[in-house]
Amino acid sequence: MDIILAIHSLVRWAIILVAAIAIIKFTISWAGNSSFKGMDRGLVSGYSGLIDLQVLLGLVYLIWNGLAGAGFPLYRIEHAIAMILAAFAGHLPARFKNLNDKLRFQFSLFAILGSLILVFIGLLFLPAH
Repeated sequence: MDIILAIHSLVRWAIILVAAIAIIKFTISWAGNSSFKGMDRGLVSGYSGLIDLQVLLGLVYLIWNGLAGAGFPLYRIEHAIAMILAAFAGHLPARFKNLNDKLRFQFSLFAILGSLILVFIGLLFLPAH
């Protein structure tokens, strides 16, 4: 069980790294009227894929640990709900494929920022250790 929690804890750093790169890249590209290219699609896909992995690991840990005796305290359920909503927001850029490049950068940037805000809110539900 500890291995799942350890991987869950490591994946967060990959999410932060990809999100930081995407935020910088999308901000610069939005301001500079760049074209939405392969790297941009890769950043969006990488971010949403990592968020999906994180949610999957979290749900496996929640269920496995909950059934093993830790139960399902409200803070864990609230955390899970916030993170599922963050994953949903992280997938919104896939809906922006038909927009012009400037709007696609703008909306993708705001979707990732919104997702990160939901992640932060979800972390607030966890007790301090």
